[in-house]
Amino acid sequence: MPQSALRQAPSFAERLVRQAIEASPTDFAPAAIEKAKLCLIDFLSCALEARALPWSSQARAVTTPGGEDFAIIGHGFAHSAGDAAFANAVAGHGLVREDMHAGSIAHLGVVVWPALIAHAGRQTMSGTQFLCGSIAGYEVGACLGRALMTADLARLYRPTGIVGAPAAVMAMANATALEPAEAVDAFSLAVNAVAGLNQWPHTGGSEMYFHPGFAARNAVLAFDLARAGALASSTILEGEAGLFAAYARRTLDEPIVLFADPEPEIMAVFNKEVPACNFAQTPCQAALMAVADVPADAIITGVEIFVTRAAERYPGCNAFGPFDLALQAKMSIPFGVAATLARREIAETNYARLNDPDIRRLMACTELIVDPDLTAAFPARQGARVRLTLDTGTVIERALDDLVPASPDLIVERFMTNAGALWGDHHAQAVLRYVSGLEEQADLGELNAMLSRKAGAENDKGGASR
Repeated sequence: MPQSALRQAPSFAERLVRQAIEASPTDFAPAAIEKAKLCLIDFLSCALEARALPWSSQARAVTTPGGEDFAIIGHGFAHSAGDAAFANAVAGHGLVREDMHAGSIAHLGVVVWPALIAHAGRQTMSGTQFLCGSIAGYEVGACLGRALMTADLARLYRPTGIVGAPAAVMAMANATALEPAEAVDAFSLAVNAVAGLNQWPHTGGSEMYFHPGFAARNAVLAFDLARAGALASSTILEGEAGLFAAYARRTLDEPIVLFADPEPEIMAVFNKEVPACNFAQTPCQAALMAVADVPADAIITGVEIFVTRAAERYPGCNAFGPFDLALQAKMSIPFGVAATLARREIAETNYARLNDPDIRRLMACTELIVDPDLTAAFPARQGARVRLTLDTGTVIERALDDLVPASPDLIVERFMTNAGALWGDHHAQAVLRYVSGLEEQADLGELNAMLSRKAGAENDKGGASR
């Protein structure tokens, strides 16, 4: 008998899980459904663009190929759901351009989508169930992260590694109507599998890319163990050795309530415009606004960047170099701003210029400053301010109250560019139509075939290019 059956009062995990699995498609406005589809398109775009990067190739190298059920996006099939979830999560995170939920300081899509896509390859699931499960998964990860993560905790532990597996396992549980007792066990097992240390920004290590892969694979494993009858602690959140006591060194005194606001948490998720750390987004955007008013013959002699405390505290964000790897530059707010000022654009290629003399000169005259007003507004708003001093004595200052997310048009454009380059425009359009009309799909069996298509593959997978 599950431990939960021996308790009279439901545990915090039991309450959270019940809310997650009882969420229904009719609970969500069309805007939430559309947001989920947009996040899926953005995830696929990132995975396709990052498919040839070293960490993506390394993730594929440790999977076992085979079968026709579990797509590795753009690379055929994996033998198991866990392998596919791992490889796709790593690729989806490979550009550092994945979606972001500021309140939990976590990237939820790079764990939720790989687990759900893999699960859809072995479980009959409609498009509506798939989308509803994704919204429930985002909600669990976001609410858990809001309750648990602090700026100080995030300096040590990767938020995505902490909340990703519980989010993804609840997405799967909702999408397939897992029984409540099994769902509690699956959730608790996923919490037991949380991981991800933030030493990598200090060294330039690539373990960051694998954090969502571990989380997605562990979510699949936790789900499967629960369905096989494994039992786990229902007091995994509030217990004396539960999640909050272990990581936050405090007790959880009140249960976490899902869907407490009129809009689900997925509506608070933003899609990145800048291919860099979340906390570098707004500073780079403000810098681009400021440099537009700098005359071509002027020299910038001083740069002041005003950010939130959370931004300044996050590992790697306050680093000034020297940098050996692009990932270090993508984490660094000073580098991102200096590169934006030097090149007068925000682009992926900025982060390949680690020894650019103009960028290094600008970083040498840069100061990163914690602003109390910006800090007070976070995480509801993620503002930043950039002040430039020119050799003429002129001061130019530009500010944003909040970051500017990638527009839906940009997200679709990026997907079509990346998917078209691999698959050709015909198949890219077919995948885009399929995702756009997910509610019409009674069974997502075709999805894995469509996503598994390799470069130059013939149309031999049951109408994959309709």
